[in-house]
Amino acid sequence: MEAKVLSISGQDTGRVVTLQDGIFGIEPNSHAIYLDVKQILAGRRQGTHKAKQKSEVSGSTRKLKRQKGTGGARAGSIKSPLFRGGARVFGPVPRDYSFKLNKKVKQLARRSALAQKALDNAIVVIEDFSFDTPKTKQFTAICSNLNILDKKSLFMLNEPDNFIYLSSRNLPKHMVVNASSINTYDIMNAHTVVISESSVEVLNKMFKVS
Repeated sequence: MEAKVLSISGQDTGRVVTLQDGIFGIEPNSHAIYLDVKQILAGRRQGTHKAKQKSEVSGSTRKLKRQKGTGGARAGSIKSPLFRGGARVFGPVPRDYSFKLNKKVKQLARRSALAQKALDNAIVVIEDFSFDTPKTKQFTAICSNLNILDKKSLFMLNEPDNFIYLSSRNLPKHMVVNASSINTYDIMNAHTVVISESSVEVLNKMFKVS
């Protein structure tokens, strides 16, 4: 499939790029996308939640009353989960939520995410650009020219550009990444994926599509 290359002013440059069917034209695998997004979000969890177990709660271990003959339920310690201020039954403990996902599944998920954006007509190819200094106003102007200022967007660059990154850092709806480091969650979380012209070849090499 072919896509028009737009200038940073939002005008048609007259050039077109070929978006390989092996990436943008496949049948999206929704389950692979789900697994990859689940792994990414699980890996971002701190897992530092903690509730005190019975051995950690402050209090005496004295048996409150004799075992039998009181007419009430037996009670061994004031730290019992049944009493106010006692321990919590099966409370959360620090843990690692991350899990392994096969490399081929993750690659399929990224290709499926890009293919889904292509089906939704949510991919824009823009000419390569750079800034001389960090300037949020310049980046905002580009987003406005592309009619994505108020929408979540993901900009893919062919190589790191610190000035462009710094210019977009104060805009929570817009993210700038290198094409070689994209992930499924960022693609699916964006309303529009903006790909720089030279990043198309980076994607082809990354997914080994000629």
